[in-house]
Amino acid sequence: MTKSKFADWVLYEDNHLLVVNKPASEIVQGDKTGDTPLSDKAKLYLKEKYDKPGKVYLGVVHRLDRPTSGALIFARTDKALSRLNKMLREHEIHKTYWAIVEKAPKIKKARLENYLKKNPKNNKSYVVSKNTDGAQLAILTYKVLCSSDKYHLLEVELQTGRHHQIRVQLAAIGCIIKGDLKYGAKRNNADASISLHARHLQFIHPVKKEPLDIVAPVPNDGLWQFFEKTMEKSFVVLMIVS
Repeated sequence: MTKSKFADWVLYEDNHLLVVNKPASEIVQGDKTGDTPLSDKAKLYLKEKYDKPGKVYLGVVHRLDRPTSGALIFARTDKALSRLNKMLREHEIHKTYWAIVEKAPKIKKARLENYLKKNPKNNKSYVVSKNTDGAQLAILTYKVLCSSDKYHLLEVELQTGRHHQIRVQLAAIGCIIKGDLKYGAKRNNADASISLHARHLQFIHPVKKEPLDIVAPVPNDGLWQFFEKTMEKSFVVLMIVS
């Protein structure tokens, strides 16, 4: 990978943070596939850009599933990593996702609460009863933003961070994410992605104490581009009316 290609993914960068727009094909950290993780590519990018000798420090703040795209935070210092981890635990990093689903929810805006349990053998989570051993409470809110002739764009905000949370909770109400074969999609996406994108990050910079508002452009895909342009037009109309 060239430095210029990775630079195209960078959404925000300073001495403390590196925020990138993760492509759906990338893994955040190494796994059994042996593929080079995004964290290693980020280290190489920083090493080459700043001509750093020796090893480059980079902390993984949070993760996105491999088939998911969008905004991802890395910490460039131990101080930033420690503070960001604390902010995550205290729900001070606001994350908004966009999801394209095959079927519109019956209720256009709602809060979902489920208990989930992960099965490590098939790397899949399930909705279970509250009293199930190992069950964890999962909470999110969603709303329908717009629709095409076949698909629907939802905005999802997480209040907890469980394994495959958005995927399993939306599937449980019949709103299966496009391309997500694991949770019941009719067919896969051509690039093996699922249509789930970490769209928006809002948080206070852990060192500078300034508000950050970071938006990740959607993947270069016809349907994603349609929905992004539709939302941009809606925003312009709203601004004119108001």
